[in-house]
Formats: sequence, C-alpha cells, structure tokens
Amino acid sequence: MSEHDWLTQRFAEHRNRLTGLAYKMLGSRGDAEDAVQEAWLRVNRADADKVENPAGWLTTVVARVCLNMLETRRARREEPAGAVPPDPAVPHAGPDPAGQAGPEDEALLADSVGVALMVVLDTLTPGERLALVLHDVFDVPFGEIGAIIDRSPAAARQLASRARRRVQGAAAASGSANSRKREIVSAFLAASRGGDFSALLALLDPGAVLVADPEAVRMGAPGEVRGADAVAAMFSGRAEAARPALVDGVPAAVWAYRGRPKVVFNFTITDGRITRIAMDAEPDLLRDLDIVFLSANDKER
Repeated sequence: MSEHDWLTQRFAEHRNRLTGLAYKMLGSRGDAEDAVQEAWLRVNRADADKVENPAGWLTTVVARVCLNMLETRRARREEPAGAVPPDPAVPHAGPDPAGQAGPEDEALLADSVGVALMVVLDTLTPGERLALVLHDVFDVPFGEIGAIIDRSPAAARQLASRARRRVQGAAAASGSANSRKREIVSAFLAASRGGDFSALLALLDPGAVLVADPEAVRMGAPGEVRGADAVAAMFSGRAEAARPALVDGVPAAVWAYRGRPKVVFNFTITDGRITRIAMDAEPDLLRDLDIVFLSANDKER
C-alpha cells in the first residue's frame, strides 16, 4: 500500500467523526459535507509521509476549512441553514485549568451546545466557536487549537471560556424561547391544515425561505422557495399529516409514514416570525435524531 493510499484509508475511517465536527462547527449538514469534501481535496494534495498522527492532522484540516467558511459567512453576514445539530454523545468533562468552568459547567455545556451555539452564532467570532467546539465537544487540547487559529494556548483557552459563558447564558434562556417557538410552530401547522392563507402570512417573515435537502427534493419538494407569499402558498391547505414534535429537544414538525419519520420541518424564528423552514429527509440524518411527537394537550417538558 502506498503512503497516499494509507492516508486515504485513514480519511475514510475518520470521515463520520470529521463530518460530525464540521456539523457542530457550521450548523448545517450541507455545509458540513462541503467542508469534508474540501478537506478530502486537501488530503489528496498532502505529503502523506509527513503525517505522523492522522486523526489529529485530519481534525486540523477540517477545522481550518470550517474556520475559513465561518469567516466568509461572517463577512457576508450569512446565517447557517439546516437543522440544529444533535447534542454530542460523549462530552468533555475535564476541569478548566484557568478556573473558568468545572465539571458541572462542562456538563451543562454538553447538554446545550447544539442548540445554544445556534442561538448565539452571531455573537461568537469564528475563533471563539472553533475553540469552544474543538475543546469542549471534541476534547482537543488548547495547544493544538492555538496552532489552528495562530494563537497561543492561553489565548485559545480564553476564546473558549468567553464563548462558553455566552453559550451558558443562552442555554438558561432556551426554555422560554422553546415554549414560544412551539406555539408558533403549532399555529403554523393549524393554519396550514385549515388553508388559512392570511394566518400563514402573519406567522411568516416577508423574506421567509423554504429549503429542502436532496432527499426531500427527490420526494417532490422544491429545492428552495423564497418570500412569505410563496412559502404560504406551498403550505396552505397542506401538511395535514405533519405533527408537532420535539426534535433533539427543539420544537419542530415531523411527517411520518407508518410510524417512521420521513421528513422533519425545522423552523428558524426571529422576532416572533418564521424566517426559514428547512425540510430534512435524509434517512441517515433522521435515524440519528431524537424525535418525540407532541399533541395539543402535551405540556412542555
């Protein structure tokens, strides 16, 4: 086996983990896949005989790609699309040598990092987000993080600590935000089923957008619809089978067939109005989601 083949094999072995890292960093499955694909191109150009630690090296490559994408997004004032990433399965729970957070704080972060990072995306710099995700979710040492962002280990630690405080503050407010979001999602589904076009328009931001992943498009959904009128027309008198649900703890809607989830509708809400609806139907993604169906009588958990 050539050295390049060896590195290609290591990439394949780590691909799922790298995709998970990119998903946490970017908040979008599509962007995560783009980042991993870009990383693959860099792997193809790499000098394999200089790679001593393939897992660490591949993490660095993907992290740098994500950092570039976050900086580009920030410069263009873009927001991430897609589902809120699921919570990490194995959180880092070690103490922060700087005294910024102990094990209990790390556990709080692990429980809330997926939702909270999306909530505070606009307040985190790319460096803060990278330091937080790599250290507190993927247990990457601050020395390695500093090398990725061209900072000292102490500076990387400070970035993570600052981001952590913002995330924890957002997590504390997430309960009331989720309650309001559930009300809006339920109202949207009711208006959709009832064909109440005016009510749908009242719930949608004028610039609302509907996006669908490739699997949802294959099932007949449009790839993208822009504007409140067009989105309302897509849903008016439809979505009879969609049900309110908690998806990884976040209010959403799910269409299921014979008890098996087929499409998840994720809602982005800003200032009380729906700005984005993302339709996710990729089976591998749905399989990993924690979906709890709700009824009108269910209480917020």
